[in-house]
Amino acid sequence: MRYVYLLQSIDFADERYVGMTDDLKARLVAHNAGQSPHTSKFKPWRLVTYLAFTDPAKAVAFERYLKAGSGHAFARKRLW
Repeated sequence: MRYVYLLQSIDFADERYVGMTDDLKARLVAHNAGQSPHTSKFKPWRLVTYLAFTDPAKAVAFERYLKAGSGHAFARKRLW
């Protein structure tokens, strides 16, 4: 399985992050341990939403979509 996930900073509520991983639990632990340069300054994080994909290509496409303009609007309305 490949997971596309949405995180929200616990201490900085306006900070959000969209990512992708094969191991969701381990990735959340890594974010909260400061092992990702993009998320380390806003830790700790909480998992808001995740979607599981059996097709890795669809997961990549969906993550790219969420990081694009119309995907931001969709995520704001439906996933956050």
